[in-house]
Amino acid sequence: MVEEIRAQGGQADFLAADLRDEASARDLARRAKGLVGEVDVLVNNAGMFPFGSTEETTEPDFDAVYALNVKVPYFLVAELAPDMARRGHGTIVNISTMVAEYGANGMGLYGSSKAALVLLTKSWAAEYGPKGVRVNVVSPGPTRTEGTAVMGDALDQLAATTPAGHPAAPREIADAIVFLASDRASFVHGAVLPVDGGRIAV
Repeated sequence: MVEEIRAQGGQADFLAADLRDEASARDLARRAKGLVGEVDVLVNNAGMFPFGSTEETTEPDFDAVYALNVKVPYFLVAELAPDMARRGHGTIVNISTMVAEYGANGMGLYGSSKAALVLLTKSWAAEYGPKGVRVNVVSPGPTRTEGTAVMGDALDQLAATTPAGHPAAPREIADAIVFLASDRASFVHGAVLPVDGGRIAV
């Protein structure tokens, strides 16, 4: 991806990180600041989505999901949002999921972690919005990516429950993120933007 951006005349760098706790989140944020100086946009996109029954969930599985999906975004925001607030501008876009909005068999662990992120988004909007920092959520539906390839036919079956009837392409989710990160969304604070093929409507 970095090479593709550079080939098109853009500027891009890649920073590897094993995101699992406060220390790793703050370290990534500080390295990013050291590389580019001011960070104006944070997209909390890293996440994991194991599906399975409650009775089969182990404590290590539970902790890993909440560490990556909730704890890491929390401390990335804790590290970067105060700087944005001091400058009087900045944008944070958190990535949730449509299954944070309704109960789905086998998706309680994943969905609940993202539901926590939605509530944090609203809290951060209240905390940092008055200081010029906008915080919002994109809530995707089934999306065909390298990460979801392991779902096989289950992805298409899940997408079939939506009015769109098919999985999203990554660009369709990215366009929504770009919108919320841009000045075109300058009056949008604490919002959840569903990009789920209409699933929330049915």
